[in-house]
Amino acid sequence: MSAFTPIESLEAGPWLDNVTWNEQGLVPVIAQEVGSKDILMMAWMNRDALLATLRLGEAVYWTRSRQKLWHKGEESGHTQKVKEIRLDCDGDTIVLLVEQKDGIACHTGEHSCFFQAWDSAKSAWVDESKGPK
Repeated sequence: MSAFTPIESLEAGPWLDNVTWNEQGLVPVIAQEVGSKDILMMAWMNRDALLATLRLGEAVYWTRSRQKLWHKGEESGHTQKVKEIRLDCDGDTIVLLVEQKDGIACHTGEHSCFFQAWDSAKSAWVDESKGPK
């Protein structure tokens, strides 16, 4: 494990070219809870979001719907403290190992955004959320 330490003065540089950015200049990011290893959510980053994350030590994403940087938890308070950052072998996906504040990552109030499970017997998605229906 490579411990992560934020670097407030980090500048953009050639290291950003190790990431394979898509046509929109984005890379998919998986947020995984460091203790439980639960997959919490998937989001996108552009170069500025990755740089902001590395400087701040908390997850900053790019919201495609609002076309702006989004510091996770800026409205809800459910921030993600980055403990480790990994880039896959192709450079086209990032994993953030995070401490999820208050245990809520999903905008629905769920712990994880992945609460719909495929039920082969029913050939349907089954809602396994813990919150009120």
